[in-house]
Amino acid sequence: MSLEVMNLLLVLLAALAGGWAAKKLGYPAILGELMAGIVLGPPLLGLLQPDDALAVIGKLGVVLLMLYIGLHLDPTDLGKAAKPGSLAALGGFIVPAGLGFGLMMLVDGDPIAATFVAVAMGVTSLATKSRILVDLGILDTRIAHVLMAGALFSDVGALVIFAAVLGFAATGAVSAGGILTSAALAGVFLLAVWIVGIRLFPIAGRWLAARQTEPGTIFFLVVLTGLAFAAAADAAGLHAILGAFLAGLFIREGVFTHDQIADAEARAKTVSVGLLAPVFFVTAGFKVSFDVFANAPGLLVAVVLLATVGKVVGTALFYLPTGYGFREGVAVGAGMNGRGAVEIIVAEIALVAGLIDATVFSILVFMAIFTTATVPILLTRAIEILRRHGELVSTDRDATVIVGAGPIARRLGLLLRDNSTLTLIDTNPDHCREAERLGLNVIKGSGLDEDVLADAGALRAKTLIAVTANAEVNLLSSRLASGKLGVPEIYAALPQGTTQSMVAMLEELGGQLLFGRDIDLAAWDADLDQDRTTELKYVVADPESLMAEGTPVEPQQAQLVTLPLVVKRNGYTELFSADSDLDPEDRVIALGRPDYRHLARLQASETP
Repeated sequence: MSLEVMNLLLVLLAALAGGWAAKKLGYPAILGELMAGIVLGPPLLGLLQPDDALAVIGKLGVVLLMLYIGLHLDPTDLGKAAKPGSLAALGGFIVPAGLGFGLMMLVDGDPIAATFVAVAMGVTSLATKSRILVDLGILDTRIAHVLMAGALFSDVGALVIFAAVLGFAATGAVSAGGILTSAALAGVFLLAVWIVGIRLFPIAGRWLAARQTEPGTIFFLVVLTGLAFAAAADAAGLHAILGAFLAGLFIREGVFTHDQIADAEARAKTVSVGLLAPVFFVTAGFKVSFDVFANAPGLLVAVVLLATVGKVVGTALFYLPTGYGFREGVAVGAGMNGRGAVEIIVAEIALVAGLIDATVFSILVFMAIFTTATVPILLTRAIEILRRHGELVSTDRDATVIVGAGPIARRLGLLLRDNSTLTLIDTNPDHCREAERLGLNVIKGSGLDEDVLADAGALRAKTLIAVTANAEVNLLSSRLASGKLGVPEIYAALPQGTTQSMVAMLEELGGQLLFGRDIDLAAWDADLDQDRTTELKYVVADPESLMAEGTPVEPQQAQLVTLPLVVKRNGYTELFSADSDLDPEDRVIALGRPDYRHLARLQASETP
């Protein structure tokens, strides 16, 4: 086996071009990568050719992709998923899968092949559909949250079923002994994974943490763990992708630090999604045959129709017990109709294992393309109907995202965290570590990255606070959160002497100027970090002026020496901003510089 470097280069370029074109059209990159393989590979132009080395690279890419997905998912999210999401996932999987199984049994009569087709028809994928939800302006609706929960349950369930059936098929015989052997091997594997993940991983993590392991070494160990679990799954008669997925799922905080996990996840995403997995999807396109349009057009149409109708109707029917109505169930089903990476992986593995033929594989690939293409059309129409009937229900956003984890940002986080779920974002590892030490939830990443903002909870956030020392970062992250992710309340810090254009940009977003004025945030961060500030707590007596004890002080002068952070009223904490309306008896918490500690004795009673 030799690696044709030029062939690999052309495959990667084709994947890049196809993925870029697909995303430009509002579709997942995987569809562009598949189309690149179909158009440029043997099915049409023949400019790209398969070879064994590409197959190995592609398989490694898929294993790392599933490792990344496991790292990315939080197991607790499965437990938090709402009842509507569970019902949507159940109906959206069972009905199309049942229809697909029945159809293939009528056509082919092979229960194993029919089961793989059923799994492929039942899965859904929303990982790359945030663009559609954004364009429709429904990120803050109940439907969007149900879609996310439903997709999570559906894909995890599909992986488990797929691995179990693959293990059964590997025995090569339908017998009681074969079934028991397969079940025993799978049970031993899952038990061993649970013991290693729950008991041994934390011990190994603490041992490594004591040795200050470099991030690159941590990533190397994470990959080795994923490959070890993948090999164990293979040995148990399951598939490697399930082992890699479970490895990522068990690598949580307590095994490594938040920073180490975030770094490993980012590296895994870059290597898999950005480099190796596209090779798999392009070469999967090589195996497609257009003969299906001539030889089995009826079966192709039947699979696409049953997959679509089964997904939409099945979701809507199972959704009825929620009490949210049949129309909302149809809208959820329309959003869940798209297939993605999991479906293609299932189909390709089944083809290589000889469990389905090239015709069925081609049908499944075209089904993935056609059903995903329906999502923007069907979902847009369903949302229009809901809006017309007044049934598009918004959910209460209650999370807070703070862009920045410097000293001032951390102080704000400590003051606000009792109000709602709160997460900080920062690229500075020292800032992240200090925030974690204070018990704050923090993500290492950029506030200019839509995925990072989404991971921090911006999709369900009521408030975004941009409080970095870089005004451009504050404004751009505010624009992204407001325009792309639908965050309704925006607060941003701006530097002293800020330009009118920056103020105008913040006003266009409907944002508010944090602290009530522009400030030198870097200087305040340094003073707070070096313990050169004191916390001031006072009760407002006269909202029109702040007054030091015995000495009148104009509000503008007071602002020069104090930094108002929050206002406490009626048991609730609000940010202090340029639009803050103070009432008598409001409690203000501020920072003051040491030279002006007398400002702590402002008029009215001081709160110790």
